[in-house]
Amino acid sequence: MPHSLSYDEADHDSRRARQWLAGRARGAGVSRPHLLELGAAMTALAAAAAERDPVAVAPAPVGADPGPAAGGSGVVKPLPGGLFTRHQTNAEMRWEAMAGHGYVVPTDRFFVRNHTHTPIVDADTWRLSLFGDGLAGGPTRDRPVEFGYDDLRRLPAERVTALIECAGNGRRFFAGQQDRPAPGVAWGLGGVGVAHWRGVRLSEVLRRAGLTPAAVDVMPQGLDPEYVTGGVNLGRVRRPLPIGKALDDVLLAYEMNGEALPADHGFPVRLVVPGWIGISSIKWVGPVEVSTTPLFSPWNTQLYRMFGPDRPAGGAELGPQSVKSAFELPWAARVPAGAEVLLRGRSWSGAGPIRSVQVSTGDDDWRPADLVAADAGGVWQRWTARWRPTASGPVTLRARATDVTGAGQPDRARPNDLGYLFDGVVRHPVTVC
Repeated sequence: MPHSLSYDEADHDSRRARQWLAGRARGAGVSRPHLLELGAAMTALAAAAAERDPVAVAPAPVGADPGPAAGGSGVVKPLPGGLFTRHQTNAEMRWEAMAGHGYVVPTDRFFVRNHTHTPIVDADTWRLSLFGDGLAGGPTRDRPVEFGYDDLRRLPAERVTALIECAGNGRRFFAGQQDRPAPGVAWGLGGVGVAHWRGVRLSEVLRRAGLTPAAVDVMPQGLDPEYVTGGVNLGRVRRPLPIGKALDDVLLAYEMNGEALPADHGFPVRLVVPGWIGISSIKWVGPVEVSTTPLFSPWNTQLYRMFGPDRPAGGAELGPQSVKSAFELPWAARVPAGAEVLLRGRSWSGAGPIRSVQVSTGDDDWRPADLVAADAGGVWQRWTARWRPTASGPVTLRARATDVTGAGQPDRARPNDLGYLFDGVVRHPVTVC
């Protein structure tokens, strides 16, 4: 069936949302009435502009240590203040920590996005469990086709360099620059990272598990604790992929930057879904449903959708990640007057490579930045701009980029209730002294 071969995230989300609203999609664990309750809860949260969703942690997953007790950081790796800004159980990369560190983000400063907290999973007992009527013989959740950690490592391996970005990256600027606060983690621009990932193609595993031509959707599920928000237990994090994307470039990764995945980044195995929003790259993946009918979860019907003014009642699909630009410079940095400063930064887009970048060091004095030639066509683009400030006092730096599709960065982002896909030009304050 042609619709089963969709590769495009917005097209897939739009199609599945229409089917869900018409009652033609299904998903285990959360009933449609409960999802409607969640929708009301999320609307109330947005109206209240809370700093983050009220969250409780439900029972720990079977076969995994639930990790730190409630009240802890929820993150295993060290989070030094010079590398991260902490947001409860999440950690945002500080952009100044990337200065001089090459194209990929070192693992010790890669951002951490947790819905609850990092589980500690035993690789010796972990299993990738595939089930559903999209596989030959219709294996069930209780009697799945299984692959162990060593089984995956014996399969043909590939390495990809991919960018992963939280859909809420830049959320705090809806409040700070546009007076439109939104609930959720108040990310600056550091909820993004590029790494080298190594693992086995999801397509390889699906075929070995007995994929049938009738399969439509694949839904991986994480092994992190169940997520409770707005008074509703949503279960474990999961989000469907169309079979076309699953067979294209999705990786079951077990290495990051040349080493075994750290716990916070999905050990023993995570999904890497190039070009799609970060929630699709499920960490600590365990069960995988393969279905001949459309699947849904709260993460593609009520969360990770665009609600708000001029949006459909059921929300609009997210579409590709927006264009963003960041300076590799501390927030409110101090720079010397009269000396040349080499400004460094990076720009990226979910729709394709960056074509051009402009920088402003004053009032609309936009000029082209110099692009690092080695990054051309890559998942993000490094750039530099020389600046010699002459007068002391506050200055606002700005950067804006345009990708190969022509998408750019407006002065103001169009708001949405949950604060996704901020694409406005960020005003970066510095003081010349």
